[in-house]
Amino acid sequence: MISPASSLPQPQHRPFTRMQSIVLVFICTILGAAAQVLMKTGVNGMDHLNLMRVATNIPLMSGYCLYGVNTLLLMLALRDGELSMLYPIIALTFVWVTMLSAYFFGEPLSLGKIAGIMVIVGGVTVMGRASAKP
Repeated sequence: MISPASSLPQPQHRPFTRMQSIVLVFICTILGAAAQVLMKTGVNGMDHLNLMRVATNIPLMSGYCLYGVNTLLLMLALRDGELSMLYPIIALTFVWVTMLSAYFFGEPLSLGKIAGIMVIVGGVTVMGRASAKP
């Protein structure tokens, strides 16, 4: 006789450490930026949108898939981490997107953008230090 599923041992949730959550969110910022670049690459050559062209566009679909993976990993990181400390790190995605856009698409990296990057990095640093446990 097969035993009911309720009698099977349930896996134990082992929470991420603070550092593991931070690293995972940081990785998510890179994945999110890469997803944005892939999506832009995919739509760059499209004059008009139709379902078949969208569905068969490898860079576009890869970007969406990467965004999905990013979302799942972010859920794992946020489950165990302190939201007020981890969420500001996500702002680093703007930094990566700006740098990748300059590299891959030749978008200008103006003084204003550099200043914005510095403000974002400074803000993430301040928020991280303010959330640090004594």
